[in-house]
Amino acid sequence: MSNTIQFINGQLIVPDQPVIPFIEGDGIGKEITEASQRVIDATVTAAYGDTKKLIWKEVLAGQKAFELTGSYMPDETLEAFQQYLVGIKGPLETPVGEGIRSLNVALRQTLDLYACMRPIRWFKGVPSPIRYPELVDMHIFRENTEDIYAGIEFMTGTNEGNKFRDFLINEMGVDKIRFPESSSFGVKPVSKEGSERLIKAAIQYAVKRGLPSVTIVHKGNIMKFTEGAFKNWGYDLAETEFAEQTFTWRQYKEIEKKEGKKSAKTALETAKNSGKVIIKDVITDAFLQESLLHPFDHSVIATLNLNGDYISDQLAAMVGGIGISPGANINYISGYAIFEATHGTAPNIAGTGKANPGSLILSGAMLLEYLGWYKAAEHVYDAMEHTFAKRKVTSDLFSMMEGATLLSTSDFADEIIRNIH
Repeated sequence: MSNTIQFINGQLIVPDQPVIPFIEGDGIGKEITEASQRVIDATVTAAYGDTKKLIWKEVLAGQKAFELTGSYMPDETLEAFQQYLVGIKGPLETPVGEGIRSLNVALRQTLDLYACMRPIRWFKGVPSPIRYPELVDMHIFRENTEDIYAGIEFMTGTNEGNKFRDFLINEMGVDKIRFPESSSFGVKPVSKEGSERLIKAAIQYAVKRGLPSVTIVHKGNIMKFTEGAFKNWGYDLAETEFAEQTFTWRQYKEIEKKEGKKSAKTALETAKNSGKVIIKDVITDAFLQESLLHPFDHSVIATLNLNGDYISDQLAAMVGGIGISPGANINYISGYAIFEATHGTAPNIAGTGKANPGSLILSGAMLLEYLGWYKAAEHVYDAMEHTFAKRKVTSDLFSMMEGATLLSTSDFADEIIRNIH
């Protein structure tokens, strides 16, 4: 059998020894990549012995790529991800003053990785700013290709900026630009197709895993035709394509209006008791508060790009920070997926052994789950849990934990491997 993962009829066909392209990354990338690969390899061996193995294939991007090839993103790198479907990457520094807006964005847009998926959970022993971090168990689905990620902007004083301003004022009759002569402009595209495929992935994830709810987070009270439409398209999708598996707040309100609050509550309880996923929505600013005060009320989150950026970092901070928060960029229609460290390159600590490889290790566990190698992924989570419980951590967590033992990047990986049961 070929070592190349295939995607046939909506299903991944995974060989026992799939080739996994990886980007080492800039800054601390080399250290955390080496550490994470050792952990992932050890968990695969613990789960499957010699019957399964990941074949790591390095591909170039970022500063290392530029030094070796003269390009920050060689064509061969994109071709490798296209060929092998599933890969993983360390953090990349966006070149300042160069033509590429963002290396990460370039990968996501080229492969149309429309869903940024970030699970947020707490590991016992990890310091948290909230009282009951064990109640945090959320799964963020952030739209990856529209909203601000479209990158449609016009700088004030440029010909393009002036043309766009004049079009808005003279052709569209816009009279709400407070200082038109000095304004820059950005365009926020939100499509029905883009919204539906993201929300569909979130609902399917909740249904498959038996999770209780999907919360559509939006700012539709102000941006009615973009974020408001995102919410409405989400409800439409749930009530048509997932009518048997879901119950929406919109349906609740319709029953309440026609039959009264008691009937609506009964319908809601009946839906919950039958295992239906509850689809609800929350305004973004309210959600940022609610997720802190009542994290147990939310399970799967579906949201647009900018909201998702804020939400991801806040929720990560609730369970120890982005240093141990994993992430994935996935196209559930084509099968393409790139898993990644969610933090930056931290050049100030590169080479010092202070970097926490937890984010990339946990992203590797997500990769294993995506391949269907759940037993190996569980070994990762279990070993991480035991390591944190013993208060053996890297410098970022050491400063916040009493009685902790400080480990280097490599030693932390060794400790996780020792804790694989």
